[in-house]
Amino acid sequence: MKNVELGTPLSPSAMRVLLLGAGELGKEVAIELQRLGVEVVAVDRYANAPAMQVAHRSHVVDMLDPVALRAVIDLERPHIVVPEVEAIATAVLAQVEATGVRVVPTARATQLTMNREGIRRLAAEELDIPTSPYRFVDTEAELAAAAEALGFPCVVKPVMSSSGHGQSVLRSADRVAQVWSYAQEGGRAGAGRCIVEGFVRFDSEITLLTVRHAGGTTFLDPVGHVQVDGDYRESWQPAALSAVALATAQEVARRVTDALGGWGLFGVELFILGDSVLFSEVSPRPHDTGMVTMVSQDLSEFALHARAVLGLPVGDVLRLGGTAEPAAASCAVLAEGQGVPRFGGVDAALSVPTAQVRLFGKPLVAGHRRVAVALARGADVDEARARAGAAAAALVVSLD
Repeated sequence: MKNVELGTPLSPSAMRVLLLGAGELGKEVAIELQRLGVEVVAVDRYANAPAMQVAHRSHVVDMLDPVALRAVIDLERPHIVVPEVEAIATAVLAQVEATGVRVVPTARATQLTMNREGIRRLAAEELDIPTSPYRFVDTEAELAAAAEALGFPCVVKPVMSSSGHGQSVLRSADRVAQVWSYAQEGGRAGAGRCIVEGFVRFDSEITLLTVRHAGGTTFLDPVGHVQVDGDYRESWQPAALSAVALATAQEVARRVTDALGGWGLFGVELFILGDSVLFSEVSPRPHDTGMVTMVSQDLSEFALHARAVLGLPVGDVLRLGGTAEPAAASCAVLAEGQGVPRFGGVDAALSVPTAQVRLFGKPLVAGHRRVAVALARGADVDEARARAGAAAAALVVSLD
């Protein structure tokens, strides 16, 4: 392994990392990078985003605007660009990568995973990995035809969206117009193409956090999770899988991440049915369901991502809690309405055994937004989930 040197922030020797996306996940990445002496610049489309509150500098930029995005990259001259969201003008990333700037994990990987069509075709058609049946559609009429072919219910998602935006289950032909309209409103890069997936009956849905680093590939304990309309609500670790299913899941994750290449942490989403595994999606960055790792293991997904992107060894990942509390869980805290979040009940939340909370620092809620997460460990997954849920329920969010 080559000798990696890191300088001092705000000096000529600084290693500069530009974060494209400054939400709660980017905030944790920024903190971990700063622990390694990295100068962090955070970029997002709105001011005072969570990672901006801890970064050395920040910029408010529409990251889908290629001219504006290139301007901020040219201004900051980063050594490494770390995309933390999907809504980015990825052609710019390819341009700057060609000049010698490292894009995490690679510009190609970011382009493929930003668009559900790119990653689905890679997995299913190039790598021949089992997935749910699917079709891509560009019009309401094509959606109706695809739904009839795949059968009801089916899942409709914009090819470019995140956190469940625009995603819904189409249960009957008379709801095609409504589901199409919702998908068009939810796309991160504007209205357009959608993927229609045949409904899959599965025992569980997991995230396999996979770290590609200078020393090889490391798999973390599988993360079980609950999603509502495609948006994370709870997660726990370790998820229960048979030895055969776990080995198959790791093989699928390895094949997908090897095809994408580069260094960093990937959140590989999989459906588990007995010993069988179906590929769903992959994010080339820390995953919201992986927030549980902040309480389950000594190196969180964010610490591992920081090490990997800098070309450092990730080392051995140790599970926290020992034999008494080997399981861990997270529970999202949401707010709905309009205003600036204020939190009551923090003392009650932290009175729950083993509980921790992270208040994200979101500057504004306009509609429906995740604003905090509660974390806890337990003797088993049920106890950990109950504790995390109790801590989350104790937090009282008001909007000023």
